[in-house]
Amino acid sequence: MSRNMVRGYSRRGFTLIELLVVIAIIAILVGLLVPAVQKVREAANRMSCSNNLKQMGLALHNFHGSQGCLPSGRTAVSLSVHAQLLPHLEQDNIFKQIDFTQAWNSAANANARAAVVKTFLCPSDNFNAIPAGWAGNNYRVNQGSGILWGLPPSAAGDPNMGMPAPNGPFFLNSKMRLTDMTDGTSNTAALSEHRKGDFNNGISSVSDTFYLGQVKGLYPANADEAQTIADSLDANNLLYQGMSDVGAPWIYGYHSTTVYFHATRPFSKSCMYPPGRIATTADSNHSGGVNVALCDGSVRFVPQSVSLPAWRALGSASGGEVINE
Repeated sequence: MSRNMVRGYSRRGFTLIELLVVIAIIAILVGLLVPAVQKVREAANRMSCSNNLKQMGLALHNFHGSQGCLPSGRTAVSLSVHAQLLPHLEQDNIFKQIDFTQAWNSAANANARAAVVKTFLCPSDNFNAIPAGWAGNNYRVNQGSGILWGLPPSAAGDPNMGMPAPNGPFFLNSKMRLTDMTDGTSNTAALSEHRKGDFNNGISSVSDTFYLGQVKGLYPANADEAQTIADSLDANNLLYQGMSDVGAPWIYGYHSTTVYFHATRPFSKSCMYPPGRIATTADSNHSGGVNVALCDGSVRFVPQSVSLPAWRALGSASGGEVINE
């Protein structure tokens, strides 16, 4: 066979330009695929989160069925709703390790305090700076649309004298019945979400609770003033850093761990104004809104754009408000 014939059968390789074009096409395809995969993953996470809240909502109804009322928003020794719900979430083994006569940080409750309960964790929040011995939580119970943390004081001279009582289903030593909710269980929030904190007061995170009452001299008289202050706050100013231990441990009935308010709209900055006025709100890692479990056991996705009056109406159990779909 001649040399020319051999040359005729030779195979030409890729040029550099052709190779670069192929690489560019692959890069474009990957760039299109990754967001799609992330979108599908987040949709699955949001569904899983909704299911967690659904389980907790059903557990509230089972508790009510056995006790005749909903669990207290927190007990006298600051144990959470979550601790009280454990038997109704198939976590009786953890429940039996809790001494309900002792505080959340008692040595008697160390094992329970460290026990991870998957139902309490949103899969979209993968941030985990929680100290050893504490187990995390992303779901909180609704105290209402006011800003008073405790119950109205009776002592003369108390700075919170005259503040309205909590109007949600869960507060200190509450024992609310479903029939007490004159707004209707389908119009009253039971639970929503909040991201876990960074557990470091040296940095600022969106999930932190900011301390303003004695630092900046800000002390709101009502929910409207609390919203105005939250909107104006420079969250990057560490002078206002208050509570970074957010979202753990779930056994602790506290406004930075297991309780939230409807005083300010979702994704507002959570703020505390010592002594005794609080505006922690709902937020999440879901795009555009938060999951909310209603007192009828259903779960809705509430958009971040929800109007403040509607959000507050959802927070009260007997406010007489009308909530549009």
